[in-house]
Amino acid sequence: MNNILVTGGAGFVGSNLCERLLNDGNKVICLDNFFTGKKENIKKFENNKNFTLIEHDIIDEIDIKNINQIYNLACPASPPHYQFDPIKTTKTSVFGIINMLNLAQKNNAKILQASTSEVYGDPKIHPQTEDYWGNVNPVGIRSCYDEGKRCAESLMTDYNRMYGTKIAIARIFNTYGPKMSINDGRVVSNFIIQALNNEPITVYGSGSQTRSFCYIDDLVDGLIKLMDNNYTEPFNIGNPDEHTILEFANLIIKMTDSKSEIIFKPLPQDDPVKRKPNISKAQKFLCYNPKVTLESGILHTINYFKNLI
Repeated sequence: MNNILVTGGAGFVGSNLCERLLNDGNKVICLDNFFTGKKENIKKFENNKNFTLIEHDIIDEIDIKNINQIYNLACPASPPHYQFDPIKTTKTSVFGIINMLNLAQKNNAKILQASTSEVYGDPKIHPQTEDYWGNVNPVGIRSCYDEGKRCAESLMTDYNRMYGTKIAIARIFNTYGPKMSINDGRVVSNFIIQALNNEPITVYGSGSQTRSFCYIDDLVDGLIKLMDNNYTEPFNIGNPDEHTILEFANLIIKMTDSKSEIIFKPLPQDDPVKRKPNISKAQKFLCYNPKVTLESGILHTINYFKNLI
């Protein structure tokens, strides 16, 4: 049994990770400031003797003892949320990871940083491999998130080189599934909610831009596999099954039997044209292979949102 700290543990990814870790017999401390995390995501765990909730912002230092793993997931990941207060977003990525790295040092714990495919920016190579340095606008409206995560990766590797801190870095690609917020602001939740309400589905740009969607269970599986190995360099974690946004919109309309029409709006600044992970490294070294098909995962997600609206 591990004693595991999950920061951002009440969020979409964090709460699903907490559930998996608890089901595997671990003790879990969920730390969240509830900026985007929701208490209903973790309500089912409140009577579990192996679960502890701490309301805290990782921008501020905290002392927690007797932990041997840290999953650092604390940071808003949707553009509307991380752009709401971009300075706080940067502080969460930079001050937050310093605090968590220092906590890992005190506990001799291993820490996994939830990084992002956004470190690749609007990529010039496709699909993206871990040795690609990216094409990021350092002063754009997305930079608070992109550059914050890039800086966090730098701090992770420097702590490892200087102090021997045990680290893991997961570059997470587009993920979806139950426990996403209705107001998440990303394409999966937006399209499903619009379709279920028979509202126009908003496609930005021409819809020819691509994304690769990974179901939450497959992502959680990848994070745990990475934590349980000894690699310190970044790993792409996601599903390489690539679709255009227009294809995805039509799939959602079909699967919800919606009367929604598709409308087009201008593409936001610095929005990536293509996004697809090369996961050959994770496949080789972590035995990681996503199992959930897009249709199956979307069906689970549609049913989840139906119960919310």
